[in-house]
Amino acid sequence: MRRTRDSLCTLALAALIAAPITVLAQSLPGGATPHVSQGPKIGGSENLQITSHVPLGGFFRVTDVEMEQEMSRPYVYVAQSRERAGFSIIDVSDPEHARVIYRWVIEDVDLHQGLGGMDAKYFKTNGRYYYVQSMQFQQGGANADLGAVVFDVTGLPDVSTVKEVGRIRAPETPGGFHNMFMYKHSSGRALLVTTVRSSHANIYDMDRFLAGDEDYGRIGEIPVPESPLGFGGYHDFYLAYDPATGQDKFYGAGSGGYHVYDVTTPEAPELLFSITGSPGITYGHTFTPTPDGKYAVAETEYQYAPLRIFDLRPGQSGESQNIRRPVGAWTADWEALAHNHEIRWPYVFVSAYEDGLQVFNMEDPTNPITMGWYYTYSGPHMQGYGGSQAEDYRGTSVMNGAFGVDVRNEDGLIVISDSATGLWIFRMDGFQGWNGEDWGMPNISSVQDWDNGPVKQHTTIF
Repeated sequence: MRRTRDSLCTLALAALIAAPITVLAQSLPGGATPHVSQGPKIGGSENLQITSHVPLGGFFRVTDVEMEQEMSRPYVYVAQSRERAGFSIIDVSDPEHARVIYRWVIEDVDLHQGLGGMDAKYFKTNGRYYYVQSMQFQQGGANADLGAVVFDVTGLPDVSTVKEVGRIRAPETPGGFHNMFMYKHSSGRALLVTTVRSSHANIYDMDRFLAGDEDYGRIGEIPVPESPLGFGGYHDFYLAYDPATGQDKFYGAGSGGYHVYDVTTPEAPELLFSITGSPGITYGHTFTPTPDGKYAVAETEYQYAPLRIFDLRPGQSGESQNIRRPVGAWTADWEALAHNHEIRWPYVFVSAYEDGLQVFNMEDPTNPITMGWYYTYSGPHMQGYGGSQAEDYRGTSVMNGAFGVDVRNEDGLIVISDSATGLWIFRMDGFQGWNGEDWGMPNISSVQDWDNGPVKQHTTIF
Protein backbone atom coordinates (compact mmCIF):
# COMPACT_ATOMS: atom_id res chain seq x y z
CA MET A 1 0.00 0.00 0.00
CA ARG A 2 1.12 3.54 -0.69
CA ARG A 3 0.71 6.50 1.59
CA THR A 4 -1.26 9.63 0.81
CA ARG A 5 0.82 11.84 3.06
CA ASP A 6 4.54 11.48 2.63
CA SER A 7 7.00 11.45 5.48
CA LEU A 8 9.93 13.76 5.88
CA CYS A 9 13.02 11.65 5.91
CA THR A 10 15.66 13.81 7.54
CA LEU A 11 15.24 17.02 9.50
CA ALA A 12 17.65 19.17 11.44
CA LEU A 13 16.22 22.20 13.16
CA ALA A 14 18.89 24.85 13.19
CA ALA A 15 17.12 26.70 15.96
CA LEU A 16 17.45 23.67 18.21
CA ILE A 17 21.12 22.88 17.81
CA ALA A 18 24.31 24.79 18.33
CA ALA A 19 25.50 24.43 14.74
CA PRO A 20 23.66 23.50 11.55
CA ILE A 21 23.27 19.93 10.33
CA THR A 22 22.97 19.45 6.58
CA VAL A 23 19.44 18.63 5.46
CA LEU A 24 19.26 16.38 2.41
CA ALA A 25 16.23 15.44 0.27
CA GLN A 26 16.72 11.69 0.49
CA SER A 27 15.21 9.15 -1.87
CA LEU A 28 12.80 6.79 -0.11
CA PRO A 29 12.13 3.14 -1.05
CA GLY A 30 10.19 3.03 -4.29
CA GLY A 31 11.65 6.32 -5.49
CA ALA A 32 9.36 8.65 -3.52
CA THR A 33 10.70 12.05 -2.55
CA PRO A 34 10.12 12.98 1.11
CA HIS A 35 7.99 16.01 1.83
CA VAL A 36 5.19 17.12 4.13
CA SER A 37 1.71 17.44 2.68
CA GLN A 38 -1.70 18.13 4.15
CA GLY A 39 -4.53 15.63 4.53
CA PRO A 40 -5.25 12.38 6.35
CA LYS A 41 -2.41 9.91 6.83
CA ILE A 42 -3.52 6.60 5.36
CA GLY A 43 -1.70 3.44 4.32
CA GLY A 44 2.01 2.89 4.22
CA SER A 45 5.08 1.82 2.30
CA GLU A 46 5.07 -1.34 0.20
CA ASN A 47 7.79 -3.00 2.30
CA LEU A 48 5.63 -3.18 5.45
CA GLN A 49 2.82 -5.72 5.65
CA ILE A 50 0.12 -5.87 8.30
CA THR A 51 -0.42 -9.38 9.61
CA SER A 52 -3.03 -8.52 12.28
CA HIS A 53 -4.88 -5.65 13.94
CA VAL A 54 -6.56 -6.06 17.35
CA PRO A 55 -8.74 -3.13 18.56
CA LEU A 56 -8.46 -2.65 22.32
CA GLY A 57 -10.97 -0.06 23.46
CA GLY A 58 -10.44 3.29 21.79
CA PHE A 59 -8.94 6.66 22.73
CA PHE A 60 -6.07 6.36 25.22
CA ARG A 61 -7.07 2.98 26.51
CA VAL A 62 -3.81 1.52 25.17
CA THR A 63 -0.31 2.49 26.28
CA ASP A 64 2.90 0.45 26.01
CA VAL A 65 3.65 -3.01 24.62
CA GLU A 66 6.04 -5.90 25.34
CA MET A 67 6.59 -9.06 23.30
CA GLU A 68 8.16 -12.25 24.63
CA GLN A 69 11.18 -13.26 22.58
CA GLU A 70 11.12 -17.06 22.56
CA MET A 71 9.25 -18.50 19.58
CA SER A 72 7.79 -21.13 21.90
CA ARG A 73 6.13 -18.34 23.92
CA PRO A 74 4.22 -16.24 21.35
CA TYR A 75 2.71 -13.70 23.73
CA VAL A 76 2.34 -9.95 23.50
CA TYR A 77 1.42 -7.89 26.57
CA VAL A 78 -0.40 -4.60 26.03
CA ALA A 79 -0.74 -2.15 28.93
CA GLN A 80 -4.21 -0.61 29.16
CA SER A 81 -5.58 2.47 30.89
CA ARG A 82 -8.70 4.27 32.07
CA GLU A 83 -11.60 1.86 32.78
CA ARG A 84 -9.40 -0.91 31.36
CA ALA A 85 -6.52 -0.11 33.74
CA GLY A 86 -4.44 -3.27 33.60
CA PHE A 87 -3.28 -5.32 30.62
CA SER A 88 -4.26 -7.70 27.84
CA ILE A 89 -2.34 -10.75 26.60
CA ILE A 90 -2.47 -11.43 22.87
CA ASP A 91 -1.52 -14.79 21.37
CA VAL A 92 0.52 -14.27 18.17
CA SER A 93 1.33 -17.93 17.49
CA ASP A 94 -0.44 -17.27 14.20
CA PRO A 95 0.52 -13.65 13.44
CA GLU A 96 -2.20 -13.41 10.82
CA HIS A 97 -4.87 -14.28 13.38
CA ALA A 98 -3.71 -12.65 16.62
CA ARG A 99 -6.25 -12.91 19.42
CA VAL A 100 -6.76 -11.70 22.98
CA ILE A 101 -6.56 -14.65 25.38
CA TYR A 102 -6.48 -12.87 28.74
CA ARG A 103 -7.36 -9.51 30.24
CA TRP A 104 -6.75 -8.20 33.76
CA VAL A 105 -8.26 -5.01 35.20
CA ILE A 106 -7.43 -3.67 38.64
CA GLU A 107 -10.11 -4.16 41.26
CA ASP A 108 -12.57 -1.30 41.89
CA VAL A 109 -11.28 0.54 38.85
CA ASP A 110 -13.83 3.36 39.27
CA LEU A 111 -12.26 4.32 42.62
CA HIS A 112 -8.95 5.23 40.98
CA GLN A 113 -7.74 8.57 39.62
CA GLY A 114 -5.45 8.72 36.60
CA LEU A 115 -4.75 6.56 33.58
CA GLY A 116 -3.59 3.39 35.34
CA GLY A 117 -1.63 0.88 33.27
CA MET A 118 1.44 2.41 31.60
CA ASP A 119 4.52 0.28 30.92
CA ALA A 120 4.83 -3.46 30.23
CA LYS A 121 7.84 -5.74 30.89
CA TYR A 122 8.48 -9.45 31.28
CA PHE A 123 11.37 -11.44 32.71
CA LYS A 124 12.49 -14.98 33.44
CA THR A 125 14.16 -16.23 36.61
CA ASN A 126 14.68 -19.69 38.09
CA GLY A 127 12.89 -21.27 35.15
CA ARG A 128 9.68 -19.25 35.53
CA TYR A 129 8.27 -16.35 33.51
CA TYR A 130 6.83 -13.18 35.03
CA TYR A 131 5.05 -10.14 33.72
CA VAL A 132 5.31 -6.70 35.36
CA GLN A 133 2.56 -4.14 34.78
CA SER A 134 3.42 -0.60 35.87
CA MET A 135 0.57 1.43 37.33
CA GLN A 136 0.23 5.18 37.65
CA PHE A 137 -2.63 6.48 39.78
CA GLN A 138 -3.03 9.94 41.25
CA GLN A 139 -3.58 10.92 44.86
CA GLY A 140 -7.22 11.38 45.75
CA GLY A 141 -8.13 7.89 44.61
CA ALA A 142 -7.19 4.30 45.41
CA ASN A 143 -3.67 2.86 45.06
CA ALA A 144 -1.80 6.14 44.60
CA ASP A 145 1.28 4.41 46.04
CA LEU A 146 1.08 1.41 43.71
CA GLY A 147 3.99 1.18 41.29
CA ALA A 148 3.62 -2.23 39.69
CA VAL A 149 1.77 -5.53 39.81
CA VAL A 150 3.70 -8.75 39.12
CA PHE A 151 2.20 -11.91 37.60
CA ASP A 152 3.49 -15.43 37.10
CA VAL A 153 2.71 -16.25 33.44
CA THR A 154 4.75 -19.46 33.16
CA GLY A 155 1.70 -21.59 32.41
CA LEU A 156 0.54 -19.78 29.29
CA PRO A 157 -1.34 -20.50 27.08
CA ASP A 158 -3.42 -21.93 29.95
CA VAL A 159 -4.76 -18.59 31.19
CA SER A 160 -6.17 -20.21 34.34
CA THR A 161 -2.58 -20.41 35.59
CA VAL A 162 -1.89 -16.65 35.35
CA LYS A 163 -1.42 -15.60 38.96
CA GLU A 164 -0.69 -12.30 40.68
CA VAL A 165 2.36 -12.87 42.91
CA GLY A 166 2.79 -9.42 44.43
CA ARG A 167 2.64 -5.66 44.20
CA ILE A 168 5.44 -3.11 44.40
CA ARG A 169 4.49 0.02 46.31
CA ALA A 170 6.36 3.29 46.75
CA PRO A 171 4.50 5.16 49.52
CA GLU A 172 7.28 7.74 49.89
CA THR A 173 6.81 8.81 46.24
CA PRO A 174 3.09 8.40 45.41
CA GLY A 175 2.05 8.52 41.78
CA GLY A 176 3.27 5.14 40.61
CA PHE A 177 5.82 4.08 37.97
CA HIS A 178 5.53 5.75 34.57
CA ASN A 179 8.27 3.66 32.94
CA MET A 180 10.34 0.59 33.75
CA PHE A 181 13.22 -1.44 32.32
CA MET A 182 13.96 -5.11 33.04
CA TYR A 183 17.67 -5.94 32.85
CA LYS A 184 19.72 -9.12 33.19
CA HIS A 185 22.72 -7.75 35.07
CA SER A 186 26.22 -9.12 34.52
CA SER A 187 26.08 -10.43 38.09
CA GLY A 188 23.18 -12.67 37.04
CA ARG A 189 20.50 -10.69 38.86
CA ALA A 190 17.18 -9.79 37.25
CA LEU A 191 16.84 -6.07 37.97
CA LEU A 192 13.77 -3.90 37.56
CA VAL A 193 14.53 -0.18 37.25
CA THR A 194 11.60 2.21 37.59
CA THR A 195 10.76 5.87 37.42
CA VAL A 196 9.30 7.47 40.53
CA ARG A 197 7.99 10.94 41.26
CA SER A 198 11.30 12.08 42.66
CA SER A 199 14.82 12.96 41.53
CA HIS A 200 16.00 9.37 41.16
CA ALA A 201 15.10 5.96 39.72
CA ASN A 202 14.53 2.91 41.90
CA ILE A 203 16.33 -0.43 41.43
CA TYR A 204 14.67 -3.68 42.49
CA ASP A 205 16.18 -7.16 42.67
CA MET A 206 13.25 -9.24 41.47
CA ASP A 207 14.41 -12.46 43.11
CA ARG A 208 14.38 -10.64 46.42
CA PHE A 209 10.92 -9.30 45.63
CA LEU A 210 9.62 -12.76 44.79
CA ALA A 211 11.11 -14.07 48.03
CA GLY A 212 8.99 -11.58 49.98
CA ASP A 213 11.55 -8.89 50.85
CA GLU A 214 9.89 -6.28 53.08
CA ASP A 215 11.20 -3.43 50.91
CA TYR A 216 9.92 -5.08 47.69
CA GLY A 217 13.47 -6.04 46.74
CA ARG A 218 14.69 -2.46 46.39
CA ILE A 219 18.48 -2.36 46.44
CA GLY A 220 19.35 1.15 45.31
CA GLU A 221 18.62 4.41 43.56
CA ILE A 222 20.09 6.16 40.52
CA PRO A 223 20.07 9.93 41.11
CA VAL A 224 19.35 12.61 38.53
CA PRO A 225 22.37 14.93 38.52
CA GLU A 226 21.73 18.51 39.53
CA SER A 227 21.53 20.90 36.59
CA PRO A 228 21.08 24.68 36.20
CA LEU A 229 17.40 23.85 35.74
CA GLY A 230 17.28 22.32 39.22
CA PHE A 231 16.41 18.78 40.24
CA GLY A 232 13.83 16.64 38.50
CA GLY A 233 13.07 13.03 37.74
CA TYR A 234 13.67 10.50 35.01
CA HIS A 235 11.13 9.82 32.31
CA ASP A 236 12.63 6.71 30.73
CA PHE A 237 15.87 4.75 30.52
CA TYR A 238 17.76 1.85 28.99
CA LEU A 239 20.35 -0.47 30.49
CA ALA A 240 22.98 -2.43 28.61
CA TYR A 241 26.24 -4.24 29.14
CA ASP A 242 29.24 -2.50 27.56
CA PRO A 243 31.63 -5.15 26.22
CA ALA A 244 34.32 -2.52 25.62
CA THR A 245 34.62 -1.65 29.31
CA GLY A 246 33.04 -4.64 31.04
CA GLN A 247 30.50 -2.36 32.71
CA ASP A 248 26.74 -2.44 33.11
CA LYS A 249 25.50 1.00 32.04
CA PHE A 250 22.35 2.99 32.66
CA TYR A 251 21.22 5.49 30.01
CA GLY A 252 18.66 7.79 31.61
CA ALA A 253 16.44 10.45 30.05
CA GLY A 254 15.03 13.11 32.31
CA SER A 255 15.71 16.44 33.94
CA GLY A 256 18.38 18.44 32.12
CA GLY A 257 18.72 15.94 29.27
CA TYR A 258 20.41 12.53 29.33
CA HIS A 259 22.75 10.85 31.82
CA VAL A 260 24.95 7.74 31.69
CA TYR A 261 25.89 5.82 34.85
CA ASP A 262 28.07 2.83 35.61
CA VAL A 263 25.75 0.43 37.45
CA THR A 264 28.07 -2.56 37.60
CA THR A 265 27.53 -2.25 41.33
CA PRO A 266 23.86 -1.22 41.27
CA GLU A 267 23.89 -0.35 44.96
CA ALA A 268 26.46 2.38 44.20
CA PRO A 269 25.94 3.88 40.72
CA GLU A 270 28.63 6.23 39.39
CA LEU A 271 27.93 9.06 36.93
CA LEU A 272 30.08 8.78 33.79
CA PHE A 273 28.83 11.64 31.60
CA SER A 274 25.76 13.61 30.57
CA ILE A 275 24.17 15.32 27.58
CA THR A 276 23.02 18.67 28.95
CA GLY A 277 22.91 22.25 27.71
CA SER A 278 21.92 21.11 24.24
CA PRO A 279 19.72 23.79 22.66
CA GLY A 280 16.09 22.76 22.62
CA ILE A 281 16.53 20.10 25.31
CA THR A 282 15.60 20.79 28.91
CA TYR A 283 14.10 17.38 29.67
CA GLY A 284 14.87 14.04 28.04
CA HIS A 285 12.14 11.54 27.23
CA THR A 286 13.81 8.44 25.73
CA PHE A 287 17.50 7.59 25.31
CA THR A 288 18.71 4.46 23.49
CA PRO A 289 22.35 3.68 22.58
CA THR A 290 23.47 1.63 19.61
CA PRO A 291 24.71 -1.91 20.41
CA ASP A 292 28.33 -0.73 20.52
CA GLY A 293 27.51 2.33 22.65
CA LYS A 294 29.03 4.74 20.13
CA TYR A 295 25.83 6.64 19.31
CA ALA A 296 22.40 7.14 20.84
CA VAL A 297 18.95 8.13 19.64
CA ALA A 298 17.35 10.69 21.97
CA GLU A 299 13.74 11.87 22.12
CA THR A 300 12.22 14.96 23.72
CA GLU A 301 8.47 15.17 24.27
CA TYR A 302 7.27 18.27 22.49
CA GLN A 303 5.77 19.03 19.10
CA TYR A 304 8.21 19.79 16.25
CA ALA A 305 11.13 18.09 18.05
CA PRO A 306 13.02 15.58 15.89
CA LEU A 307 14.74 12.48 17.20
CA ARG A 308 18.30 13.62 17.75
CA ILE A 309 21.34 11.39 17.29
CA PHE A 310 24.35 11.98 19.55
CA ASP A 311 27.92 10.74 19.25
CA LEU A 312 28.66 9.23 22.67
CA ARG A 313 32.31 8.40 22.08
CA PRO A 314 33.75 11.47 23.85
CA GLY A 315 31.79 10.52 26.96
CA GLN A 316 32.35 6.77 26.76
CA SER A 317 36.09 7.22 26.41
CA GLY A 318 36.31 9.64 29.35
CA GLU A 319 37.40 12.49 27.10
CA SER A 320 34.37 14.60 28.05
CA GLN A 321 31.90 14.62 30.92
CA ASN A 322 29.29 16.50 28.92
CA ILE A 323 28.11 16.40 25.32
CA ARG A 324 26.04 19.20 23.82
CA ARG A 325 25.68 18.93 20.07
CA PRO A 326 23.80 16.20 18.15
CA VAL A 327 25.36 14.89 14.95
CA GLY A 328 22.11 13.98 13.23
CA ALA A 329 18.34 14.26 13.44
CA TRP A 330 15.27 12.56 12.00
CA THR A 331 11.51 13.04 11.99
CA ALA A 332 8.57 11.63 10.08
CA ASP A 333 6.71 14.96 9.97
CA TRP A 334 8.01 18.21 11.42
CA GLU A 335 4.49 19.19 12.51
CA ALA A 336 4.13 16.07 14.67
CA LEU A 337 6.24 14.11 17.18
CA ALA A 338 7.98 10.75 17.35
CA HIS A 339 7.48 8.86 20.62
CA ASN A 340 9.24 5.61 21.61
CA HIS A 341 11.72 3.59 19.60
CA GLU A 342 13.67 0.33 19.43
CA ILE A 343 17.13 0.05 17.87
CA ARG A 344 18.05 -3.05 15.88
CA TRP A 345 21.10 -1.54 14.24
CA PRO A 346 21.15 -0.16 11.62
CA TYR A 347 17.35 0.05 11.84
CA VAL A 348 15.40 2.17 14.28
CA PHE A 349 11.74 1.21 14.73
CA VAL A 350 9.68 4.18 15.91
CA SER A 351 6.21 4.45 17.40
CA ALA A 352 5.58 7.92 16.07
CA TYR A 353 2.15 8.90 17.44
CA GLU A 354 0.18 10.39 14.48
CA ASP A 355 2.76 8.95 12.07
CA GLY A 356 2.28 5.35 13.20
CA LEU A 357 5.12 2.89 12.67
CA GLN A 358 8.20 4.42 11.11
CA VAL A 359 11.50 2.71 10.32
CA PHE A 360 14.72 4.53 9.54
CA ASN A 361 18.30 3.46 8.88
CA MET A 362 21.03 5.10 10.97
CA GLU A 363 24.05 3.33 9.47
CA ASP A 364 25.29 6.85 8.79
CA PRO A 365 24.24 8.62 12.03
CA THR A 366 24.67 12.01 10.40
CA ASN A 367 22.26 11.13 7.61
CA PRO A 368 19.42 8.83 8.76
CA ILE A 369 17.15 7.60 5.97
CA THR A 370 13.51 6.56 6.22
CA MET A 371 13.01 2.92 5.16
CA GLY A 372 9.32 2.28 5.77
CA TRP A 373 6.13 3.49 7.43
CA TYR A 374 2.54 2.59 8.16
CA TYR A 375 -0.06 4.96 9.59
CA THR A 376 -1.82 3.10 12.41
CA TYR A 377 -3.68 6.31 13.29
CA SER A 378 -5.65 8.15 10.59
CA GLY A 379 -7.63 10.54 12.80
CA PRO A 380 -7.45 14.33 12.97
CA HIS A 381 -4.26 16.25 13.68
CA MET A 382 -3.79 17.89 17.09
CA GLN A 383 -6.55 16.08 18.97
CA GLY A 384 -4.40 14.02 21.29
CA TYR A 385 -3.90 13.49 24.99
CA GLY A 386 -4.56 16.44 27.27
CA GLY A 387 -7.27 17.81 29.47
CA SER A 388 -8.62 16.28 32.65
CA GLN A 389 -10.16 12.93 33.47
CA ALA A 390 -13.54 14.65 33.44
CA GLU A 391 -12.78 15.90 29.91
CA ASP A 392 -12.06 12.37 28.68
CA TYR A 393 -8.33 13.28 28.61
CA ARG A 394 -8.86 14.88 25.21
CA GLY A 395 -6.82 17.93 24.32
CA THR A 396 -5.07 19.68 21.47
CA SER A 397 -1.72 17.85 21.44
CA VAL A 398 -0.11 15.57 18.86
CA MET A 399 0.09 12.77 21.45
CA ASN A 400 -2.32 10.37 19.81
CA GLY A 401 -1.61 7.23 17.82
CA ALA A 402 1.37 4.86 17.91
CA PHE A 403 2.54 4.77 21.54
CA GLY A 404 4.83 1.75 21.94
CA VAL A 405 6.88 -0.54 19.72
CA ASP A 406 8.68 -3.86 20.11
CA VAL A 407 10.57 -6.25 17.84
CA ARG A 408 11.05 -10.01 18.17
CA ASN A 409 14.67 -10.69 17.35
CA GLU A 410 14.19 -14.34 16.42
CA ASP A 411 12.03 -13.68 13.34
CA GLY A 412 11.70 -9.90 12.99
CA LEU A 413 8.02 -9.64 13.99
CA ILE A 414 7.11 -6.02 14.78
CA VAL A 415 4.32 -4.86 17.12
CA ILE A 416 2.87 -1.39 17.65
CA SER A 417 0.52 -0.36 20.45
CA ASP A 418 -1.63 2.53 19.24
CA SER A 419 -3.34 4.58 21.96
CA ALA A 420 -6.43 4.99 19.78
CA THR A 421 -6.62 1.95 17.51
CA GLY A 422 -5.10 -0.96 19.47
CA LEU A 423 -2.40 -3.52 18.65
CA TRP A 424 -0.87 -3.80 15.16
CA ILE A 425 1.45 -6.57 13.97
CA PHE A 426 3.81 -6.16 11.00
CA ARG A 427 6.52 -7.77 8.96
CA MET A 428 9.09 -5.82 6.95
CA ASP A 429 10.53 -7.08 3.68
CA GLY A 430 14.11 -8.27 4.09
CA PHE A 431 13.99 -8.22 7.90
CA GLN A 432 13.66 -11.80 9.12
CA GLY A 433 15.27 -11.29 12.49
CA TRP A 434 18.18 -9.57 14.18
CA ASN A 435 21.48 -10.59 15.73
CA GLY A 436 24.04 -7.84 16.23
CA GLU A 437 26.91 -10.11 15.23
CA ASP A 438 25.46 -10.32 11.72
CA TRP A 439 26.12 -6.59 11.47
CA GLY A 440 29.56 -6.59 13.08
CA MET A 441 28.04 -5.35 16.33
CA PRO A 442 27.68 -6.77 19.84
CA ASN A 443 24.41 -8.74 20.07
CA ILE A 444 22.89 -6.15 22.40
CA SER A 445 19.42 -4.65 22.28
CA SER A 446 16.55 -4.19 24.71
CA VAL A 447 16.09 -7.97 24.49
CA GLN A 448 17.63 -9.79 27.47
CA ASP A 449 19.25 -13.22 27.53
CA TRP A 450 17.55 -14.36 30.71
CA ASP A 451 19.34 -17.72 30.79
CA ASN A 452 22.92 -16.59 30.16
CA GLY A 453 23.11 -12.86 30.81
CA PRO A 454 25.22 -10.43 28.76
CA VAL A 455 28.15 -11.70 26.72
CA LYS A 456 31.32 -10.62 28.47
CA GLN A 457 33.66 -9.98 25.57
CA HIS A 458 36.02 -7.07 25.91
CA THR A 459 36.52 -5.14 22.69
CA THR A 460 38.00 -1.70 22.21
CA ILE A 461 35.44 0.31 20.22
CA PHE A 462 36.18 3.95 21.02
